[in-house]
Amino acid sequence: MVAGVFIWMRARGVQPPRPDTVSPEPSEFHEASAASLPPVAHDEKPAPSIKNKKTTPPVTELPLKTGEVLNYTANVSKLDNVATLTLKVAGKGNFLGKNVWHLQAAAHTLKPLRIVFELDDQFDSYSDSGTLASLQYEMRLNERGEKVQSIQRMTSTGKEPASAEAAQARVVPGTRDPLGFMQFLRTTDWSSTKQVSSPVYDGHKLYDARAKLVSAAAAVGVPAGEFRASKIEIHVFENGVESKDASFTLYLANDAVRTPVLLEAIMPIATARVELVKELPVAPESKPKTE
Repeated sequence: MVAGVFIWMRARGVQPPRPDTVSPEPSEFHEASAASLPPVAHDEKPAPSIKNKKTTPPVTELPLKTGEVLNYTANVSKLDNVATLTLKVAGKGNFLGKNVWHLQAAAHTLKPLRIVFELDDQFDSYSDSGTLASLQYEMRLNERGEKVQSIQRMTSTGKEPASAEAAQARVVPGTRDPLGFMQFLRTTDWSSTKQVSSPVYDGHKLYDARAKLVSAAAAVGVPAGEFRASKIEIHVFENGVESKDASFTLYLANDAVRTPVLLEAIMPIATARVELVKELPVAPESKPKTE
């Protein structure tokens, strides 16, 4: 249950973030220079909702920057700083002939929770640079000493071949993974859109995630500071029925890049609060190589 929250955000606790394992990028991914990937075209349309195309928001240039690293601390019920979470925009490039963002998340439990639930997980997403629809979603889980690797190649037709280490995941067109969906919410113009929905595949099941703006200027206090933020409620549906296992509230700062500053999760056995601790400076993007 804790890992489910970690997929959506990243955090840091009272100690410095643990060094994350660097996993090799798939051979199909070729990192691009800053100048080689253009911003989202104005006529490029986001992926449609599963059911209601009217909920599809306008998409502008993505407020993502290569090298962005956000650190969070996770509080579960009455326990503070039980985990560190990190969300990173690792790069951008070409994957199977499409321009993509490489998004990453990592999660580590801390003491005292780590004594009973040792967890060191990493998630990688290769998502379309314009729509953030998922092309490949990777999970490398290390929980209580048990290691599991899952690499899912998204396909809506069943014709896209998967590599030897990946499995095909049959999804509807425009499906996003959890990392791509969270970033998709950052691209939404909440000043003109009040509700969006998207198919989301979490590595196991396909859901319909519906997000609704409930406040345009909520006051939020987290370790990183005080913010005015857009408060967005997220509900998850399976086969048209709302899941009772969890609901989420995401707060996006009203800044130029719509920084995620807080995630609140209500689950059957606990509540969780994932708070922004600090934002690391974005590394300068490399210049294109010359021959």
